[in-house]
Amino acid sequence: MRVLSGIQPTGNLHLGNYLGAIRNWVKMQDEMPAMAAQAGMANNGKNADSQCFFFLADMHSITVHEGREQRIRNVRDMAAALVASGIDPDRSVLFNQARVPAHAELAWLLNGTARIGWLNRMTQFKDKAGKDREGASVGLFVYPVLQAADILLYQATHVPVGEDQKQHLELSRDIATKFNTDFGADIFTLPAPIIPKESARIMSLRDGTAKMSKSDPSDLSRINLTDEDDAIMTKVKKAKTDPEPLPETAEGLAGRPEANNLVGIYATLSNSTPDTVCAEFAGKGFGAFKPALGELLVETLRPMRQRFLELRTDDAALDAILDKGAAKATAAAEPTLRAAYDAMGLMR
Repeated sequence: MRVLSGIQPTGNLHLGNYLGAIRNWVKMQDEMPAMAAQAGMANNGKNADSQCFFFLADMHSITVHEGREQRIRNVRDMAAALVASGIDPDRSVLFNQARVPAHAELAWLLNGTARIGWLNRMTQFKDKAGKDREGASVGLFVYPVLQAADILLYQATHVPVGEDQKQHLELSRDIATKFNTDFGADIFTLPAPIIPKESARIMSLRDGTAKMSKSDPSDLSRINLTDEDDAIMTKVKKAKTDPEPLPETAEGLAGRPEANNLVGIYATLSNSTPDTVCAEFAGKGFGAFKPALGELLVETLRPMRQRFLELRTDDAALDAILDKGAAKATAAAEPTLRAAYDAMGLMR
Protein backbone atom coordinates (compact mmCIF):
# COMPACT_ATOMS: atom_id res chain seq x y z
CA MET A 1 0.00 0.00 0.00
CA ARG A 2 1.40 3.35 -1.03
CA VAL A 3 -0.38 6.59 -0.17
CA LEU A 4 0.70 9.73 -2.01
CA SER A 5 -0.31 13.34 -1.56
CA GLY A 6 1.21 16.73 -2.37
CA ILE A 7 0.76 20.34 -1.34
CA GLN A 8 1.88 23.53 -3.02
CA PRO A 9 4.44 25.52 -1.01
CA THR A 10 2.66 28.85 -1.16
CA GLY A 11 3.83 30.51 2.06
CA ASN A 12 1.68 31.96 4.85
CA LEU A 13 0.44 28.64 6.17
CA HIS A 14 -2.85 28.90 7.96
CA LEU A 15 -5.39 26.88 9.90
CA GLY A 16 -7.13 25.81 6.69
CA ASN A 17 -3.94 24.17 5.42
CA TYR A 18 -3.44 22.31 8.68
CA LEU A 19 -6.98 21.05 9.29
CA GLY A 20 -7.77 20.57 5.60
CA ALA A 21 -4.73 18.47 4.67
CA ILE A 22 -1.71 18.30 6.94
CA ARG A 23 -3.47 16.85 9.99
CA ASN A 24 -4.92 14.06 7.86
CA TRP A 25 -1.44 13.30 6.50
CA VAL A 26 -0.15 12.82 10.03
CA LYS A 27 -3.04 10.46 10.80
CA MET A 28 -2.40 8.42 7.66
CA GLN A 29 1.30 8.16 8.50
CA ASP A 30 0.50 6.95 12.01
CA GLU A 31 -2.19 4.53 10.85
CA MET A 32 -0.34 3.15 7.80
CA PRO A 33 0.51 -0.29 9.28
CA ALA A 34 -3.11 -0.84 10.32
CA MET A 35 -4.44 0.52 7.00
CA ALA A 36 -2.18 -1.79 5.00
CA ALA A 37 -3.10 -4.82 7.08
CA GLN A 38 -6.81 -4.03 6.75
CA ALA A 39 -6.41 -3.70 2.99
CA GLY A 40 -4.73 -7.09 2.84
CA MET A 41 -1.41 -5.60 1.79
CA ALA A 42 0.71 -6.70 4.74
CA ASN A 43 4.18 -7.95 3.93
CA ASN A 44 4.79 -10.82 6.36
CA GLY A 45 3.11 -8.69 9.01
CA LYS A 46 5.73 -5.95 8.69
CA ASN A 47 4.18 -3.81 5.91
CA ALA A 48 7.73 -3.12 4.73
CA ASP A 49 6.53 -1.86 1.33
CA SER A 50 3.65 0.18 2.72
CA GLN A 51 4.56 3.83 2.93
CA CYS A 52 3.32 7.40 2.71
CA PHE A 53 4.86 9.71 0.12
CA PHE A 54 4.30 13.40 0.86
CA PHE A 55 5.75 15.99 -1.49
CA LEU A 56 5.97 19.75 -1.88
CA ALA A 57 4.64 20.59 -5.34
CA ASP A 58 7.16 23.28 -6.23
CA MET A 59 7.08 22.32 -9.91
CA HIS A 60 3.34 22.96 -9.93
CA SER A 61 3.99 26.36 -8.37
CA ILE A 62 5.69 27.68 -11.51
CA THR A 63 2.28 28.26 -13.10
CA VAL A 64 2.28 31.47 -11.01
CA HIS A 65 5.22 33.86 -11.29
CA GLU A 66 7.27 34.01 -8.13
CA GLY A 67 10.77 35.25 -7.35
CA ARG A 68 13.56 32.70 -6.94
CA GLU A 69 14.31 33.44 -3.28
CA GLN A 70 10.64 33.46 -2.31
CA ARG A 71 10.04 30.06 -3.90
CA ILE A 72 13.03 28.58 -2.06
CA ARG A 73 11.82 30.07 1.21
CA ASN A 74 8.32 28.74 0.66
CA VAL A 75 9.59 25.19 0.09
CA ARG A 76 11.68 25.24 3.24
CA ASP A 77 8.87 26.79 5.28
CA MET A 78 6.42 24.14 4.12
CA ALA A 79 8.90 21.39 4.99
CA ALA A 80 9.31 22.94 8.46
CA ALA A 81 5.54 23.17 8.89
CA LEU A 82 5.00 19.53 7.94
CA VAL A 83 7.66 18.28 10.33
CA ALA A 84 6.38 20.58 13.09
CA SER A 85 2.88 19.20 12.52
CA GLY A 86 3.98 15.61 12.98
CA ILE A 87 5.25 14.30 9.64
CA ASP A 88 8.21 12.06 10.47
CA PRO A 89 10.85 11.95 7.67
CA ASP A 90 12.00 8.57 9.02
CA ARG A 91 8.56 6.98 8.64
CA SER A 92 7.30 8.83 5.57
CA VAL A 93 9.01 9.96 2.37
CA LEU A 94 9.05 13.77 2.47
CA PHE A 95 10.55 15.65 -0.49
CA ASN A 96 9.99 18.38 -3.05
CA GLN A 97 9.36 17.65 -6.72
CA ALA A 98 12.29 19.61 -8.10
CA ARG A 99 14.75 17.32 -6.30
CA VAL A 100 13.30 14.33 -8.21
CA PRO A 101 13.60 15.00 -11.99
CA ALA A 102 11.62 11.81 -12.71
CA HIS A 103 8.41 13.83 -12.14
CA ALA A 104 9.16 16.11 -15.10
CA GLU A 105 10.42 13.23 -17.24
CA LEU A 106 7.34 11.08 -16.77
CA ALA A 107 5.02 14.07 -17.24
CA TRP A 108 6.54 14.65 -20.68
CA LEU A 109 6.13 10.98 -21.62
CA LEU A 110 2.49 11.06 -20.47
CA ASN A 111 1.83 14.16 -22.59
CA GLY A 112 1.91 11.78 -25.54
CA THR A 113 -0.94 9.78 -23.99
CA ALA A 114 -3.14 12.49 -22.47
CA ARG A 115 -5.69 14.08 -24.81
CA ILE A 116 -6.51 17.76 -25.25
CA GLY A 117 -10.20 16.93 -24.94
CA TRP A 118 -9.57 15.46 -21.49
CA LEU A 119 -7.68 18.56 -20.36
CA ASN A 120 -10.33 20.87 -21.80
CA ARG A 121 -12.80 19.32 -19.38
CA MET A 122 -10.68 20.11 -16.30
CA THR A 123 -12.77 22.58 -14.33
CA GLN A 124 -9.86 23.91 -12.29
CA PHE A 125 -8.17 25.28 -15.41
CA LYS A 126 -11.34 27.11 -16.33
CA ASP A 127 -11.63 28.52 -12.82
CA LYS A 128 -8.00 29.64 -12.56
CA ALA A 129 -7.65 30.94 -16.12
CA GLY A 130 -10.94 32.82 -15.93
CA LYS A 131 -11.80 34.84 -19.02
CA ASP A 132 -8.14 35.20 -20.04
CA ARG A 133 -7.60 31.65 -21.33
CA GLU A 134 -5.27 32.87 -24.08
CA GLY A 135 -3.10 34.59 -21.50
CA ALA A 136 -2.81 31.55 -19.22
CA SER A 137 0.45 29.61 -19.20
CA VAL A 138 0.79 26.26 -20.95
CA GLY A 139 1.85 24.88 -17.57
CA LEU A 140 -1.52 25.78 -16.06
CA PHE A 141 -3.27 23.86 -18.86
CA VAL A 142 -1.14 20.71 -18.68
CA TYR A 143 -0.44 20.59 -14.94
CA PRO A 144 -3.02 17.78 -14.51
CA VAL A 145 -0.62 15.61 -16.55
CA LEU A 146 2.20 16.43 -14.12
CA GLN A 147 -0.24 15.59 -11.34
CA ALA A 148 -0.85 12.21 -12.97
CA ALA A 149 2.91 11.66 -13.20
CA ASP A 150 3.26 12.50 -9.50
CA ILE A 151 0.83 9.71 -8.65
CA LEU A 152 1.73 7.05 -11.22
CA LEU A 153 5.49 7.39 -10.75
CA TYR A 154 5.33 5.73 -7.32
CA GLN A 155 2.70 3.10 -8.13
CA ALA A 156 0.49 4.84 -5.57
CA THR A 157 -2.40 2.60 -4.59
CA HIS A 158 -4.32 5.31 -2.73
CA VAL A 159 -4.57 9.10 -3.00
CA PRO A 160 -6.41 11.31 -0.49
CA VAL A 161 -8.79 13.55 -2.41
CA GLY A 162 -11.31 16.26 -1.70
CA GLU A 163 -14.24 17.22 -3.90
CA ASP A 164 -12.06 19.55 -6.00
CA GLN A 165 -9.51 16.83 -6.81
CA LYS A 166 -11.70 13.87 -7.78
CA GLN A 167 -11.63 14.88 -11.44
CA HIS A 168 -7.83 14.94 -11.46
CA LEU A 169 -7.58 11.46 -9.96
CA GLU A 170 -9.97 10.16 -12.63
CA LEU A 171 -7.74 11.74 -15.27
CA SER A 172 -4.73 9.95 -13.77
CA ARG A 173 -6.60 6.65 -14.02
CA ASP A 174 -7.59 7.39 -17.64
CA ILE A 175 -3.99 8.21 -18.59
CA ALA A 176 -2.68 5.09 -16.85
CA THR A 177 -5.26 2.86 -18.54
CA LYS A 178 -4.59 4.28 -22.02
CA PHE A 179 -0.81 4.04 -21.62
CA ASN A 180 -1.00 0.44 -20.41
CA THR A 181 -3.32 -0.43 -23.31
CA ASP A 182 -1.44 1.47 -26.03
CA PHE A 183 1.88 -0.14 -25.18
CA GLY A 184 0.62 -3.54 -24.10
CA ALA A 185 2.34 -3.32 -20.76
CA ASP A 186 0.93 -3.40 -17.25
CA ILE A 187 3.14 -0.58 -15.99
CA PHE A 188 0.95 1.78 -14.03
CA THR A 189 -1.19 1.00 -10.98
CA LEU A 190 -4.68 2.50 -11.05
CA PRO A 191 -4.90 4.58 -7.86
CA ALA A 192 -7.97 4.49 -5.64
CA PRO A 193 -9.26 7.53 -3.76
CA ILE A 194 -9.14 7.93 0.00
CA ILE A 195 -11.88 10.12 1.38
CA PRO A 196 -10.63 11.35 4.77
CA LYS A 197 -12.93 10.50 7.67
CA GLU A 198 -12.76 14.10 8.82
CA SER A 199 -12.59 16.33 5.77
CA ALA A 200 -12.41 19.80 7.25
CA ARG A 201 -13.30 22.72 5.00
CA ILE A 202 -12.19 25.79 6.91
CA MET A 203 -13.77 29.08 5.91
CA SER A 204 -12.77 32.71 6.33
CA LEU A 205 -13.31 34.27 9.76
CA ARG A 206 -14.76 37.31 7.97
CA ASP A 207 -16.97 35.50 5.46
CA GLY A 208 -18.33 32.05 6.20
CA THR A 209 -19.05 31.42 2.50
CA ALA A 210 -15.41 31.82 1.36
CA LYS A 211 -12.51 29.46 2.05
CA MET A 212 -9.79 30.60 4.43
CA SER A 213 -7.02 31.86 2.18
CA LYS A 214 -3.64 33.53 2.35
CA SER A 215 -4.68 35.75 -0.58
CA ASP A 216 -7.43 37.46 1.41
CA PRO A 217 -6.25 41.05 1.98
CA SER A 218 -7.51 40.97 5.58
CA ASP A 219 -5.23 39.14 8.00
CA LEU A 220 -8.22 38.91 10.35
CA SER A 221 -9.76 36.41 7.92
CA ARG A 222 -7.36 33.62 8.86
CA ILE A 223 -5.41 32.04 11.69
CA ASN A 224 -1.78 31.82 10.56
CA LEU A 225 0.32 29.01 12.01
CA THR A 226 2.84 31.67 13.02
CA ASP A 227 0.30 33.77 14.96
CA GLU A 228 1.12 34.38 18.61
CA ASP A 229 -1.38 33.39 21.30
CA ASP A 230 -2.74 36.92 21.72
CA ALA A 231 -3.20 37.35 17.98
CA ILE A 232 -5.19 34.11 17.78
CA MET A 233 -7.49 35.19 20.62
CA THR A 234 -8.01 38.61 19.02
CA LYS A 235 -8.89 37.14 15.63
CA VAL A 236 -11.36 34.69 17.13
CA LYS A 237 -13.05 37.44 19.16
CA LYS A 238 -13.33 39.62 16.05
CA ALA A 239 -14.58 36.78 13.85
CA LYS A 240 -17.87 37.54 12.16
CA THR A 241 -20.89 35.86 13.76
CA ASP A 242 -24.61 36.47 14.17
CA PRO A 243 -26.64 37.52 17.23
CA GLU A 244 -28.41 34.18 17.68
CA PRO A 245 -27.33 31.72 20.40
CA LEU A 246 -25.95 28.31 19.49
CA PRO A 247 -28.61 25.68 18.77
CA GLU A 248 -28.93 22.27 20.43
CA THR A 249 -27.96 20.41 17.25
CA ALA A 250 -25.91 21.17 14.15
CA GLU A 251 -29.11 21.16 12.10
CA GLY A 252 -29.88 24.54 13.65
CA LEU A 253 -26.76 26.03 12.03
CA ALA A 254 -28.36 25.92 8.57
CA GLY A 255 -28.23 29.33 6.96
CA ARG A 256 -25.66 30.54 9.48
CA PRO A 257 -22.32 30.12 7.62
CA GLU A 258 -20.13 31.97 10.13
CA ALA A 259 -21.57 30.12 13.12
CA ASN A 260 -21.30 26.83 11.26
CA ASN A 261 -17.63 27.54 10.45
CA LEU A 262 -16.64 28.30 14.06
CA VAL A 263 -18.48 25.26 15.40
CA GLY A 264 -16.84 23.12 12.71
CA ILE A 265 -13.37 24.36 13.68
CA TYR A 266 -14.04 23.57 17.34
CA ALA A 267 -15.37 20.11 16.49
CA THR A 268 -12.39 19.27 14.29
CA LEU A 269 -9.82 20.46 16.83
CA SER A 270 -11.52 18.58 19.69
CA ASN A 271 -12.03 15.39 17.64
CA SER A 272 -15.77 15.59 18.24
CA THR A 273 -18.78 16.43 16.09
CA PRO A 274 -20.73 19.63 15.44
CA ASP A 275 -23.70 18.02 17.22
CA THR A 276 -21.57 17.42 20.31
CA VAL A 277 -20.29 20.99 20.28
CA CYS A 278 -23.79 22.40 19.88
CA ALA A 279 -25.04 20.28 22.78
CA GLU A 280 -22.24 21.59 25.00
CA PHE A 281 -22.86 25.25 24.19
CA ALA A 282 -26.61 25.14 23.45
CA GLY A 283 -28.35 28.40 24.31
CA LYS A 284 -25.09 30.28 24.84
CA GLY A 285 -24.02 33.21 22.73
CA PHE A 286 -20.69 33.72 20.99
CA GLY A 287 -19.49 35.78 23.92
CA ALA A 288 -19.12 32.48 25.75
CA PHE A 289 -18.19 30.30 22.78
CA LYS A 290 -15.40 32.40 21.26
CA PRO A 291 -13.10 32.40 24.31
CA ALA A 292 -13.41 28.60 24.51
CA LEU A 293 -12.60 28.27 20.81
CA GLY A 294 -9.68 30.67 21.15
CA GLU A 295 -8.17 28.71 24.03
CA LEU A 296 -8.52 25.45 22.11
CA LEU A 297 -6.78 26.98 19.09
CA VAL A 298 -3.99 28.42 21.22
CA GLU A 299 -3.30 25.12 23.01
CA THR A 300 -3.35 23.18 19.74
CA LEU A 301 -1.22 25.50 17.64
CA ARG A 302 1.32 26.74 20.22
CA PRO A 303 3.61 23.64 20.17
CA MET A 304 3.50 23.51 16.36
CA ARG A 305 4.30 27.21 16.08
CA GLN A 306 7.24 26.92 18.44
CA ARG A 307 8.63 23.89 16.61
CA PHE A 308 8.06 25.53 13.23
CA LEU A 309 9.89 28.71 14.23
CA GLU A 310 12.83 26.63 15.47
CA LEU A 311 13.02 24.56 12.29
CA ARG A 312 12.71 27.40 9.78
CA THR A 313 15.90 29.04 11.07
CA ASP A 314 18.00 26.00 10.09
CA ASP A 315 18.04 25.86 6.29
CA ALA A 316 20.78 23.23 6.24
CA ALA A 317 18.72 20.85 8.38
CA LEU A 318 15.62 21.39 6.22
CA ASP A 319 17.57 20.79 3.02
CA ALA A 320 19.03 17.62 4.55
CA ILE A 321 15.51 16.35 5.28
CA LEU A 322 14.40 17.07 1.70
CA ASP A 323 17.57 15.55 0.22
CA LYS A 324 17.03 12.39 2.25
CA GLY A 325 13.42 12.15 1.09
CA ALA A 326 14.39 12.86 -2.52
CA ALA A 327 16.91 9.99 -2.48
CA LYS A 328 14.21 7.60 -1.29
CA ALA A 329 11.71 8.96 -3.82
CA THR A 330 14.20 8.70 -6.70
CA ALA A 331 14.92 5.07 -5.85
CA ALA A 332 11.21 4.28 -5.68
CA ALA A 333 10.48 6.07 -8.97
CA GLU A 334 13.30 4.65 -11.07
CA PRO A 335 11.76 1.24 -11.92
CA THR A 336 8.53 2.85 -13.14
CA LEU A 337 10.29 5.50 -15.20
CA ARG A 338 12.63 2.93 -16.72
CA ALA A 339 9.68 0.69 -17.63
CA ALA A 340 7.83 3.59 -19.28
CA TYR A 341 10.84 4.55 -21.41
CA ASP A 342 11.34 0.93 -22.41
CA ALA A 343 7.68 0.39 -23.31
CA MET A 344 7.80 3.42 -25.62
CA GLY A 345 11.02 2.29 -27.29
CA LEU A 346 13.04 5.21 -25.94
CA MET A 347 16.69 4.47 -25.22
CA ARG A 348 18.12 5.74 -21.92
